[in-house]
Amino acid sequence: MTAEFIADWRTFSTPHAIERAERETDGVALIWSDGRRTRHHRFWLRDNCPCAKCYLALTREQVFEIVDAPQDLDVADAQAKDGGLDVVWSDGHRSRYEAGWLRAHAGDEASRRERGRAREKSVVWGGDHHVQAFACAELMADDAALLAWLSQLRSTGLTLVTVVPVEHEALLQPIGRISHLRETNFGRVFDVKSKPQADSAAYTSVNLPPHTDLPTRELQPGVQFLHCLVNDATGGESVFVDGFAIGEAIRREAPEAFGVLATAPMAFWNRDSRTDYRWSAPILALDAEGEIEEVRFANFLRGPIDAPEDEMGEIYAALRLFQAMTRDARFTIERRMKPGDMWAFDNRRVLHARREFDPESGARHLQGAYVDRDEINSRWRVLARERGAS
Repeated sequence: MTAEFIADWRTFSTPHAIERAERETDGVALIWSDGRRTRHHRFWLRDNCPCAKCYLALTREQVFEIVDAPQDLDVADAQAKDGGLDVVWSDGHRSRYEAGWLRAHAGDEASRRERGRAREKSVVWGGDHHVQAFACAELMADDAALLAWLSQLRSTGLTLVTVVPVEHEALLQPIGRISHLRETNFGRVFDVKSKPQADSAAYTSVNLPPHTDLPTRELQPGVQFLHCLVNDATGGESVFVDGFAIGEAIRREAPEAFGVLATAPMAFWNRDSRTDYRWSAPILALDAEGEIEEVRFANFLRGPIDAPEDEMGEIYAALRLFQAMTRDARFTIERRMKPGDMWAFDNRRVLHARREFDPESGARHLQGAYVDRDEINSRWRVLARERGAS
């Protein structure tokens, strides 16, 4: 093979070697040193050819489109060679695939099951969970600490950053180590304190029940950061609930209610004199494998339920059960913030709440900001890749 082949930004390794390749009617079968047999469709192989004609070397983005391959495209020759697979196509094109890449992307049941086990799983938690804390100075200076913080944030959805400078917009310092902000109608950085003309219940002193922020949006903000500048008022404790843990408990204990929460749309509205945001979606969103990937709920922003009359009973039963569990001590963590503390939590998973506080007893001022999950995940992947952890 003389063509230039473009490496992925990532590296793929496997302890298993390709012992031989066998041409099949619709592709190639590989027999591996551990006895596994993987089959690779001709169009799948051609679609993923990493040569310089098919991928742009500078950006490592695909330029070849599979529709441009002939319908009768066939494998003219396939050889296991030098730790990979060399393919010659019936139209004369040549491709090479590394063994590690092929093993990592094989479509057989055993390989897909391995990928599922290797995929990072969420760690659900309850009221006895120990929230891991990270010193702001270490996050600013050390990529290893930054990677550990983001790993914990991804797996548990809740972390505490300590000794953040008690200064206006100081939360932007650790956030700047990740990526850019998600701006909303509340601004790039929003001030959480009691205001005379509040446009959100968060900007009053009343009790805020467990909720996710901005369920009124098609895409809720991914991670929320809340930094304490002043907390002299009586009350105002922070409460956190793992929505994934509640969802899994309902799946086990009341499967019919779980089905309702995952399918019945709830309307959420956020309206003031200048803006009008509305979105409807189930409280629990599931991924293709049925795992919970998002929780969406704020009772104070909920509109009337729009459903057939004969479904109202089961919808309200499921809603009442969900709300009751958000109050259950086995799921809740309660802490009082001190100046310099900053909570960082997955807003599409962790419901947060605030106890009522007395604004006459002292000042309470937090600053908040949002960063989308995509930015967290991207930064984590690059850090892990650079440190050989992925």
